[in-house]
Amino acid sequence: MPQILLVEDDQAIARNLMLLLRSEGFTVTHAATRSEAVAVLGGNPFDLALIDIALPDGNGFTVYTEIKATREVPVIFLTASGDEASVVTGLNMGADDYITKPFRPRELIARIGTALRKSGRTGSAFDIGGLHVDTASGVVTRHGKEVYLSALEYRLLLVFVNNPGNIITRSRLLDELWDAAGEFVNDNTLTVYIKRLREKIERDPASPQIILTVRGTGYRLGCSDAAE
Repeated sequence: MPQILLVEDDQAIARNLMLLLRSEGFTVTHAATRSEAVAVLGGNPFDLALIDIALPDGNGFTVYTEIKATREVPVIFLTASGDEASVVTGLNMGADDYITKPFRPRELIARIGTALRKSGRTGSAFDIGGLHVDTASGVVTRHGKEVYLSALEYRLLLVFVNNPGNIITRSRLLDELWDAAGEFVNDNTLTVYIKRLREKIERDPASPQIILTVRGTGYRLGCSDAAE
C-alpha cells in the first residue's frame, strides 16, 4: 500500500485530499507547515510527496530539498492557478509533476499513479516466467541470476509489471518513456527497445511469454506466477 506525505496548510483542502487518497487505498501522513513536514521526514517512510508550494512558514521548495537530501521519491507540487513562475521553478528543481488548484480528483489520482509507476514504487516484488522483479531494490533476476537492464529498459519493464492484465498501447509506452535516462524514444526506437528487453528477459525472445504483442493495439504482460 503506497504511503503519501501531504504537505498542505489549508485544512479544508487537506481534509478532502486525505479522504480522496485513503479511498484509493493510500496511507496518508499530513503536515500543515514546512517545519511540520521537516519533522515528519525524520522517521516516517513514504513513497510519494504532495507538496503545496505556498506554506505559512516558508515554501514547498525547501521541503522538496529536504526530501531529496535523504531519499529518492517522486514529488508532485500543488500550486495556485496561474502561478507559472512557481511551476517552472519546481520543474527545474527536478519535481516529477505539478497540478494546479483547484484540480479534478481523478486527474490527481492519475498523476500520482503515473509518478509511482515511473519510480517503481507501486509494489515490492513481481514474478513471471522465471523472472523476478524487485521494485524496492531495482534488481531483476531470471532463475536466480541477475539481469542487467539499462535505465530505459527497466522503466519499460516497470510499465508492464505495474499494469498486469492491461493492454498497453504504443502511444502510452511512448508517454511513459519520455525523456527516460535522457534518451529520445520514438515509435521506431520503441520497437528496438521492446526487442532488446525481450532478448534479456524471455526464455525464447522469438516466442515471448512475458511481454506479449496484441496485434494492432500494443502489448500486455503475460500471466504472472505470483505478485506481492
